[in-house]
Amino acid sequence: MYEKLDAKELNLPDTVFIRDIESRVFQAIVLQCLSKIEGIGLLEGDLFDSLLGREVERVKGIHVEQDQKQHSVLVKVEINIAYGFSIPEKAEEIQSKIVEEVTQWSGLHVSSVHVIFKDLILAQREEEEEPQNEETYEETF
Repeated sequence: MYEKLDAKELNLPDTVFIRDIESRVFQAIVLQCLSKIEGIGLLEGDLFDSLLGREVERVKGIHVEQDQKQHSVLVKVEINIAYGFSIPEKAEEIQSKIVEEVTQWSGLHVSSVHVIFKDLILAQREEEEEPQNEETYEETF
């Protein structure tokens, strides 16, 4: 007859679970965060080009370092800011959104978010010049 086995009697080897996340994944998460924030832009190129995967290999201005021992991530973001937006308020908004989403999607602790404002985006003057009325001369014979 079969006896019930006690779980304590089973000797199973310890299972090691390993999860690696490439830097490109973190860059994509940060790009998604930045796309939701008004008044900022990437260093070069269009933010939406990056989101669409046109610059898949390398995203300029987003640097990620992982600490495997501490299970944490350090993020450094270099961006441009539009004239008229408060730099301290924008930095806080960027930092909190990056921490929230990186933690939510990766399960890792964000140890640092370093935001560097590299340039000021000046609004382009949208001067719509009215087309000049061309005088037409009609000759009468």
